Amino acid sequence: MFLSTNLYQLTNQSKGKVCQRLRFVLFMAGGDFTLAKPRPTGPPFFSRNQIAQALHQVAVLLELQGANVFRLRSYQNASRTLGGISEDLGELVSTGELFDIKGIGKGLGSAISQAVGEGRWPSDWIDLHNNTPSGLIEMLGIPGLGPKRIKIMNEELGVDSIATLRQAAEEDAIAGLKGFGAKSQQKMLDGIELLARFRARRRLDIGLMYGEAFEQKIASIDGVIKAQLAGSARRRKETIGDLDVVVGVLDEDKDRVSKAILGLPGIADVKGAGDSKISLILDTSIFDGGFSVGHIDPNVMDAIGGDDYEQLESGGTIDAQVRLVTPEVFPFTLAYFTGSKEHNIVMRQRAIDRGLRLSEFGLVPEAEAGELKGMAAAHLSLPALDEADIYRHLGLDWVSPELREDTGEIAAATDKLLPRLIIPSDIRGALHNHTTLSDGDASLEQMADAARNIGWNWLGIADHSQSLKIANGASAEDLLAQGVVIKQYNSAWADEGVDFRLFHGVESDIIEDGKLDYTDDVLGKLDYVVASVHAMTKWKNRDEVPNTEELIRVIDHPATSVLGHPTGRILQGRDGYEVDMFAVIEHMAEHNAAGRMKAVELNASPYRLDLDWRLCKYAKTNNVPVIINPDAHSVRGLADVAYGVMAARKGWLESNDILNSLSGEDMTKRLS
Repeated sequence: MFLSTNLYQLTNQSKGKVCQRLRFVLFMAGGDFTLAKPRPTGPPFFSRNQIAQALHQVAVLLELQGANVFRLRSYQNASRTLGGISEDLGELVSTGELFDIKGIGKGLGSAISQAVGEGRWPSDWIDLHNNTPSGLIEMLGIPGLGPKRIKIMNEELGVDSIATLRQAAEEDAIAGLKGFGAKSQQKMLDGIELLARFRARRRLDIGLMYGEAFEQKIASIDGVIKAQLAGSARRRKETIGDLDVVVGVLDEDKDRVSKAILGLPGIADVKGAGDSKISLILDTSIFDGGFSVGHIDPNVMDAIGGDDYEQLESGGTIDAQVRLVTPEVFPFTLAYFTGSKEHNIVMRQRAIDRGLRLSEFGLVPEAEAGELKGMAAAHLSLPALDEADIYRHLGLDWVSPELREDTGEIAAATDKLLPRLIIPSDIRGALHNHTTLSDGDASLEQMADAARNIGWNWLGIADHSQSLKIANGASAEDLLAQGVVIKQYNSAWADEGVDFRLFHGVESDIIEDGKLDYTDDVLGKLDYVVASVHAMTKWKNRDEVPNTEELIRVIDHPATSVLGHPTGRILQGRDGYEVDMFAVIEHMAEHNAAGRMKAVELNASPYRLDLDWRLCKYAKTNNVPVIINPDAHSVRGLADVAYGVMAARKGWLESNDILNSLSGEDMTKRLS
């Protein structure tokens, strides 16, 4: 599913689906359904997208109230018309050419002109928002639920909020309504759950897409010395609540830069704009060339909500805060808003112990500051060209943002024992990848070529095993035939002097009693086996003890090389099954100490990031090798290894902690 930079130019969809998508876009802007605030830099006080959104909001609210269909359609048509034009709306208003556009009548043209030129929404639009119960508006965010059905349920059952909707559905009251049914009722319950997950936080990959696009646009503004993401995005948390961007700018340029930021594309709303802080809501029009969620493993797709998830994401938004500071203050503000809170507390206490006061404005000697606080004391700060200087003033080595969670990084920085964290160039290959033999969408040759093109020296192919019918699991015969082809490729590359090889494996489903999915004879012909849980219902219906015992039996199997996505979690989709991963890792450590390689996977899919970064550190401590695997189901999916590197860095991993850093020759030895 694809959303163009113009939210209203959606192709190959019915009018009904377009309207449904627009409701999502509007609702997800800030998590509510309100008229945008005027930009302080106007006129124009509102962008073309904001006007188009406002028009569609009015149409939706009119539909909720059962208004005349012709009036409703006039707003819908005007919204689509404005969304499809390329001309500057401010100029169209100032020249009066707005009234010449088909679909924009005298009344709507006057209302739009007032909003754009004066920063005032029409009073009847405001009244419409104020007089519509907030609970009905809230329900518009539920995937697949439109105004007509909300109106019916309100009139027939008294449903007036998501809470009362949930209650009515759980009491089986909705299924009996004419035109609804049990499937519609269940879809509403599923939609409520999905919306709650979606609105809470965004996955790392999505958050970084917004953050990096916004950061780049700010950095290109004349007068901006530096712009950098901070917050949980910079610390590479699995999920992100909102974005923080710190901008270095001279005092004399602040006003101009602030106005330029407010004029950037992709701003759905301005929540506040002051001299040093701007609070915004970003939407998907911030992405040059459009936004796409890309290829998703069908099993993962089902867990995160299917087509409804794509709809939410395509019409999604994210909050962002921009802080404009002088270059002298920039390192302190960046460090402060990078966090974490726990890390900052330890840092501030360390400063206090040295007679210093650490804040977002500087590192100030307490004796000199006296009663001065904040920016008033900033001129007294010890100098810092970058964050490293701040840490140096406090007797510390610079701590990478990923490690700033108060998990031992301060002690390590004190004793110069911080790890040399892995970097993307350390990655030379990955073992867990799929082809068209199972549920991948690229051939063996295409996956190999892609790996070579990104500079890898080897690639492992591990298609799904025969029991996983939903993923087109490979029969024993087809799996072994794939092995023959792989040997032929390896032989040809060796003859040509090409430093690249394929390893032949399988992602074996863990079946009854911790067994693997093929006979030992078949397994013995493979280079390696990734053992994974896919029958989640069984595993989630058991407690920690039997699940842990079964994983240990799997690890004990001589053919098991890698434990794949160890907890089965899907971020914002499902929790993993109950398991004592500490015990599992400790058992793997016993095997490795005895010379039998048992690696734990860090599944790099941004939908999983499983192993959790905290467990990465535990694996490192126990000398259990970690393999970062993209679990790629496409050529594009190989790039997901980057998210695995982020998680691994957060888990304190160095190049010698991961199998991916091995050469093809050394990997061959480890797998033998």
